[in-house]
Formats: sequence, C-alpha cells, structure tokens
Amino acid sequence: MAGAAWGGEGVTPDIMKRMSAQSTEHARVQIGFWDVLRFLIELFAFVSLAVWGFIAWTFPWNIVVGIGAPLLAIVLWALFRSPKAVIRVDTFGKAIVEIIVMTAAAFAWWDLGQPIVAVAFAVLALVSGIISGRRELA
Repeated sequence: MAGAAWGGEGVTPDIMKRMSAQSTEHARVQIGFWDVLRFLIELFAFVSLAVWGFIAWTFPWNIVVGIGAPLLAIVLWALFRSPKAVIRVDTFGKAIVEIIVMTAAAFAWWDLGQPIVAVAFAVLALVSGIISGRRELA
C-alpha cells in the first residue's frame, strides 16, 4: 500500500531509500579546476599525436600514423586510465599509461621542431599528473 502513495505499484519504501541514496551519490560528483585542466591536457596530447602523424610522415604513412597514433593513445587511455576504465589497474599502472601517452605527445612536438611547446607541455603534464596522483592516493 505504501507504493500507491507514489503512484506506482510495487514501489516500496526500501526501493525509494535505495533510489534516494543513488541520486545522492551522483549529486556528490564535483568537477574542479584540476579536472578540467587534466581533460584539456589529455585532449591536447591526442591532438598533438595526430598533428605529428600527419606532418612528420610522408604519404601514405602520414594517413596511417596520423590516425593510428592518437587512436592507440585513446584506446590505451580508455582501457586503463579513464575514470570508467575497462581494465582496472592500481595507481602505479594508471601512472605508467599516463606517462607513456604524455611523453609520446611531448616527443611528437620535439620531433616537429617545437622544443618550447614540448617542454612546456611536458612540465604542465608532469605537474598535473603529480597533483592528480596525490589526490588519488589521499
């Protein structure tokens, strides 16, 4: 009978408590400055690998590497590093994947003859990774 008050058959107070707890759990997610910065750094890394692939290689390899390098980085990130990763690894494993992707992007800029962009990106990715890692371990 309790379910009739909410207009649904079979909705018990226990189910309502669980639904309320789930909605409260989702409401706690807050996106901060570092989360947005890290997302932009990730996107910049993927775009950097695409730019490197299309510019540094000759035809037809520029098509293969220009699509393949960022695709490989995105797959690695989705499998191991993303918040909803398919394969759960510990913090060390996540750090290794992040170091591989970010280092590849920095080397891509270095190979393109842009050492200032490479070093600036590497430093920004390093600082962001350290702060994120410390937040994960806290």
